[in-house]
Amino acid sequence: MAFDEGLAERVRNLLHDQNNVVEKKMFGGLCFMVSGHMLVGVLKNELMARVGPVQYDEYLTKPHARKMDFTGRAMTGMIYVSPEGLQKDPDLKFWIDTCLSFTSTLTPKS
Repeated sequence: MAFDEGLAERVRNLLHDQNNVVEKKMFGGLCFMVSGHMLVGVLKNELMARVGPVQYDEYLTKPHARKMDFTGRAMTGMIYVSPEGLQKDPDLKFWIDTCLSFTSTLTPKS
């Protein structure tokens, strides 16, 4: 499984104070789950971000964001952020916080 270990470590550092964080290898990369829900993933050198369906179109207008089309079909609520959009820690933190905001609206899974 090839994914950017440095990016994964940066994600871990930003999630260090969150409860119920689980790492799971999937999609050929590493996913971070919070309370049983997929939050973000590291696929190769990109971030897979679960932003949710409501503001999906808005987040697609952000620099370096694009539709997640892992299966050949776009998955509403999920986007990829290219490495250029993740170089600075505040940029990565923006995406992590955005995803935490969405997943906090979901009922925790057991």
